[in-house]
Amino acid sequence: MMWQKYPGSRQSIPLGIKVLFSGVFGAGGFALVYYLIQKFHSRSLYYKLAVEQLQSHPEAQEALGPPLNIHYLKLTDRENFVDIADAKLKIPVSGSKSEGLLYVHSSRGGPFQRWHLDEVFLELKDGQQIPVFKLSGENGDEVKKE
Repeated sequence: MMWQKYPGSRQSIPLGIKVLFSGVFGAGGFALVYYLIQKFHSRSLYYKLAVEQLQSHPEAQEALGPPLNIHYLKLTDRENFVDIADAKLKIPVSGSKSEGLLYVHSSRGGPFQRWHLDEVFLELKDGQQIPVFKLSGENGDEVKKE
């Protein structure tokens, strides 16, 4: 029988079974952490503000085509970066006509202050860039939609 002890061994489960279970649980744990990080980013203000700007930008909507699909961030991409004061993301987006990347730069004054967008632009797969939002003004109060 598979679970019986082998002579001279204190091990009741074969090593191959242990390796298999370790791999399954390890992969499951990694997938759970990856999913939780994705959910965290998609609920963050810097992410939501950028997606709202894209959804309200007629030229970007026309270039992508309805319906607009927002895809998961590639967490292994080194260009996706968030720290206490800055967030830089490449959000994959697609529509019925085209697909591309929504580049987002957001910042805030300190750890407990509100995020604000600095710049958002859409780069389509053919290389065309569509400016979606740019913060203008030296004091950061004036906002310009492009």
